[in-house]
Amino acid sequence: MPPHRSKSEKNDGMTKHLRRDPYDVLGVSKNSTDQEIKSAYRKMALKYHPDKNGNDPVAADMFKEVTFSYNILSDPDKRRQYDTAGFEAVEVDNQDLELDLSSLGAVNTMFAALFSKLGVPIKTTVSATVLEEALNGAVTIRPLMLGLPISRKVEKQCAHFYSVAITEEEARDGFVCRVQSSDKSKFKLLYFDLEENGGLSLALQEDSAKTGKVTSAGMYFLGFPVYCLDQTVNSVAATKDPDAAFFKKLDGFQQCEITELKPGTHVFAVYGDNFFKTASYTIEAICAAPFIEEKENLRAVEAEILSKRAELSKFETEYREVLAQFTEMTSRYTDEMKEIDELLEQRNEIHASYTTIPLIKRSSSRNKSKTASKEAKEDGETRESHAEQVIKKSATFGPEKFSTYVVQHACCQA
Repeated sequence: MPPHRSKSEKNDGMTKHLRRDPYDVLGVSKNSTDQEIKSAYRKMALKYHPDKNGNDPVAADMFKEVTFSYNILSDPDKRRQYDTAGFEAVEVDNQDLELDLSSLGAVNTMFAALFSKLGVPIKTTVSATVLEEALNGAVTIRPLMLGLPISRKVEKQCAHFYSVAITEEEARDGFVCRVQSSDKSKFKLLYFDLEENGGLSLALQEDSAKTGKVTSAGMYFLGFPVYCLDQTVNSVAATKDPDAAFFKKLDGFQQCEITELKPGTHVFAVYGDNFFKTASYTIEAICAAPFIEEKENLRAVEAEILSKRAELSKFETEYREVLAQFTEMTSRYTDEMKEIDELLEQRNEIHASYTTIPLIKRSSSRNKSKTASKEAKEDGETRESHAEQVIKKSATFGPEKFSTYVVQHACCQA
């Protein structure tokens, strides 16, 4: 008779059975680039976002499915695992979800902020309202001149948009857009593509990270492959395995989708990602022409980081093998020490058993010894008392009377 399955187990099995191919969910092919997958996800997430669809359960389910599919395909390791062996190879429990803080509510936002303060990485997404306004061309865009930084404050879950015009020569020399916050505000640096209808669609996103005494984010279009570091990749796995925090540290070091910009006008935005307060920031656009040495240094350092990432993978295998041996040796050390102590204790007990004196009689002998000692002590005290009396009499009587007293006293004692 087959074992009884609970209702929840049946539902879980049905859910797994009904899961659709993540590529089909996002409408992309298996050969799609990271940028194509990201663009498809953003369009579908915006379409089915709860903010736009109220309490529609179908849209809510679609949004979860789109997010679930993107979490698999956006992670190189999970995508490779899925391509190799399907859903069973992917650790579903470790899926990282992106939170839209604008739709969380005060209580949930407070909990998210608390977890963030405790060091738990919280992945957030850009508000659907901001993305929809950008897509509809309903945002205000301010000009940002090369080499002229602008400092402002942006409200939480809101964005400031900037347009930067670059010439053909500046595009060839390379272009950098950087944002930093001296009060360590959290923010996102966004880059938008211009749609045919005049709207803006999100193409790139860089989250701020602590760098020294500030938080900063930057996009580097230098004409050669550059890399960004997503510090939230594998964050859940890292909390479960402390060693993974080190070995998986460079898993989020991935090549940026866009390496150069064409001449013309480009739109960037700074999105306030604080939980409660406004985000202070300074944004600047820079032509990379004067930074020839820095460009070469960046290329060299990132090449070393890629090499180190490959070494880490090999080192992790060696480390875990040695760690397993160490754990085994430590366990054996403890067991051997316990066994030796037990054997020595048994030996002492055997030694102690070599006697013909029962345990109780030995105790009686000790009591008798104590009694005899006490009697001897009392006898000594009595003798001392007699001696004291004799000394006192010698002081009272004369020599002749004292000698007579001694003889009489000796006869009485006898």
